Amino acid sequence: MRIASLIPSATEIVFALDLGDDLVGVTFECDYPPDPREGRAVLVGGLDTHGLDAAAIDALVREKVSAGELLYTLDAERFRAADPDVVLTQDLCRVCALPSGEVDRAMGLLGCSATVLTLDPHTLGEVLGTILAVGEACGVRERAEALVESLERRVAAIRSAAAGRPRPRVFVLEWPDPPFIAGHWVPELVTLAGGDAVLAHPGGRSVPTTWAEIAEAQADVVIVASCGFDLAGSVQHARELSDRLPAAGAVWCIDANALVVRPGPRLVDGIETIAGILHGVGEPNPTGAVRFC
Repeated sequence: MRIASLIPSATEIVFALDLGDDLVGVTFECDYPPDPREGRAVLVGGLDTHGLDAAAIDALVREKVSAGELLYTLDAERFRAADPDVVLTQDLCRVCALPSGEVDRAMGLLGCSATVLTLDPHTLGEVLGTILAVGEACGVRERAEALVESLERRVAAIRSAAAGRPRPRVFVLEWPDPPFIAGHWVPELVTLAGGDAVLAHPGGRSVPTTWAEIAEAQADVVIVASCGFDLAGSVQHARELSDRLPAAGAVWCIDANALVVRPGPRLVDGIETIAGILHGVGEPNPTGAVRFC
């Protein structure tokens, strides 16, 4: 089995299923477990945003999208050389990864006959479903079922530990400038951790809001989880926005890539970490979150 993963979350699923030896290609953003790029072809590249602040990144992305340009590119020659049997891709967000349509186009041009599995979860249940789908496509369905069952047990334990406790109002800032509210599975993580997600779109897309609307939400806890950034990035964004963040309540920064925005097994680590922030229960990731103020 030769597997090509064109999204970081799929790479994490492949390793969680103990299929790392079968992984022949990854993306430039794949970084867990460290380092999945070593010894493998980097098949997907993207925009260089180093040195840009959040507003500049947002402006660059909007410019490229308006012009009909791709934010991610597939290296056709490396893809041909990798010769995968299974290709894992997505259509969830063209800002976050290469769309599956580009993969189909490249396969047609190259004459590749690999199985393409498109992963587009919007809820935690659907994320767990993608693990089963990858396991099925790669011939390890029972292994995937065991992994999902273990993740579900951990979620149930957190729900039990948080049951009956006061539920703080939680706002998750998914992008800092302009501010974006959390969508897809992120509000569900808050709910399962024992909080009430405010100004959120459960199961829907993350959308921009205003600082006035954020203030009106009167959150008890604000979590800065900048999409595409680790803990250091979220902390830096919190520093840049310190004069805009709501004065009331606590502000926490979290490693968004590891715990919140990538639809893979570590979302359960994210639930445990948020439960630790809100209630001091569970087993939060010790390096995944820090209180800002």
